[in-house]
Amino acid sequence: MRLSDAIEEFIKTMMMEQDEPEIELKRNEMAEYFRCAPSQINYVLSTRFTPDHGYVTESKRGGGGCIRIIRIQRKNGEFLKYLLEERIGDAISPRAAQILCGKLAEQGAISQRTAQLMYSAIAPESLAVPIPEMLKDKLRARMLRSMLTTVARHGPAGGEG
Repeated sequence: MRLSDAIEEFIKTMMMEQDEPEIELKRNEMAEYFRCAPSQINYVLSTRFTPDHGYVTESKRGGGGCIRIIRIQRKNGEFLKYLLEERIGDAISPRAAQILCGKLAEQGAISQRTAQLMYSAIAPESLAVPIPEMLKDKLRARMLRSMLTTVARHGPAGGEG
């Protein structure tokens, strides 16, 4: 297991054990525990504990660098609305789209199978046509928005059998 994966699992396990939507950690203590630089902890926080992943992080400098990680508590409809209105925008990268599809499944808004189908429709392999990447990202955003609108309209089990 990679160090980043281990740090992520450690934080998620702590949150589950405490059964709280937020947790405070000390950056330097975590770095000592994992025998890594504090910047490695920052890397995990900035890439794996983002709003797209369902988290907000607050960082306090000094005093060992206290970090507060808050799990976003959204009902499925609110999460879909957030994605449609705020997150997707005019364009979305393949990686960001993959994260969003996974998060929808994790939140129970769609099944894992539906998440895989949605992502396969907007994956780089599906959009392997000779147009600029910027246009592919715009097309991917429109397709994802259309799929999410259908999910919002028909609910998590809409059409799944």
